[in-house]
Amino acid sequence: MATLDQKPLRVALAGLGTVGIGAYKILMQNASVLEERTGRQIVVTAISARNQSKDRGVDLAQCAWEDNPVNLASRDDVDVIIEAMGGENDPAYTLVKTALENKKHVVTANKALLAYHGVELAEIAERNNVSLCYEAAVAGGIPIIKMIREGLGANRISGLYGIMNGTCNYILTTMERTGEDFAKVLKDAQELGYAEADPTLDIGGGDSGHKLVLLSALAYGCLPDFKNLSVEGIDHLEAEDIEIAAEFGCRIKLIGQATKLEDGRVLQMVAPSLVPKTSPLAHVDGVLNGIFVQGDFVGSSFVEGRGAGEGPTASAIIADVMEIAKGHCAPVFGVPSGKLEKAPTATAQDWRGEFYVRLVVEDRPGVIADIAPILRDHTISIESLIQRGRSEKEPVNIVIMTHDAKGEDIRAACAGIADLPCVLGKPLLMPVLKI
Repeated sequence: MATLDQKPLRVALAGLGTVGIGAYKILMQNASVLEERTGRQIVVTAISARNQSKDRGVDLAQCAWEDNPVNLASRDDVDVIIEAMGGENDPAYTLVKTALENKKHVVTANKALLAYHGVELAEIAERNNVSLCYEAAVAGGIPIIKMIREGLGANRISGLYGIMNGTCNYILTTMERTGEDFAKVLKDAQELGYAEADPTLDIGGGDSGHKLVLLSALAYGCLPDFKNLSVEGIDHLEAEDIEIAAEFGCRIKLIGQATKLEDGRVLQMVAPSLVPKTSPLAHVDGVLNGIFVQGDFVGSSFVEGRGAGEGPTASAIIADVMEIAKGHCAPVFGVPSGKLEKAPTATAQDWRGEFYVRLVVEDRPGVIADIAPILRDHTISIESLIQRGRSEKEPVNIVIMTHDAKGEDIRAACAGIADLPCVLGKPLLMPVLKI
């Protein structure tokens, strides 16, 4: 534990957007609290952003300014860099790498940077005996990194499932509440500031994927491997899917899951999924995040909270700074980077369970008779079938709920069904979780 007679911990901030300013506010407004809890003063000595003259609503006059954020990594009056710029490439990459090489601790909320370069940066941090902390990179204010790495560190993790993107969760919650389709709700979310002008990374599942590979590395000691992750988004969902899911006692959520299969492979996938209403994940609404973890001794653990925004993300950043002030230095991914393994990967093709399948078909006799043999040939058994709509001119939706099936088989069946003349468009396929 640090003692009160130690020198102040000197912090530099790179990026003065919502998150960076949030971190600065905590360091200023709660300075006495942080000193009391760490035994050490924490002071901001230098800052960098794109526009020095912009009014950010706080007094930054006492901080040295650097036009180039990478210069912060070479300053003698800096012990810790808070990287709040974002992006997997420069300038964030060069700043973090240079800081670690110069024996400076780094705190970041940049999940994309770590998903692509995390192992390299972890090796540099360990070689120089400094910390690379990223609690804020996954689920904002939820302390999920510390929970898996430390709180559940005595357990073998068998599975983790998470709602990790507030934008998608808000859209799905609103579609359910209003009955409106995806495009309308997305537009409203953009106007309210819950979705970016370009929402592709969120609604396409990529943001959740970045976070999932970090949690998988912590849970299973495997190398972060975003390139081999199975990722699907929510932009193809309709309000009717949500209504039908409710009839089956489920809600639709974008779930990132990582599970250890019996053969030792680690299955990682992001996909819209049917979640039973009895699951705590089913009740995570709006912009909130929630993560469910299964351990061999602890059993099931669940955490829920705000996953983004100035306050929660900045709070997680400063919590990491406090750990550095106390002298704590944990391996970036729970074990030394040299012990991370290239775990045999499994994909959505290997996931086994029940599936929800929606087909848009011509409304004419014989359609089910055309579909059934394809399902049979791929060993897919139907648990229930619903047909919605009735018109000789308009297509109708057929929803099939299967018994347990392997992802590889149901996807092959859907590919065959899509080739039928009576089927219009690509079938929609979603796993049904049992958690």
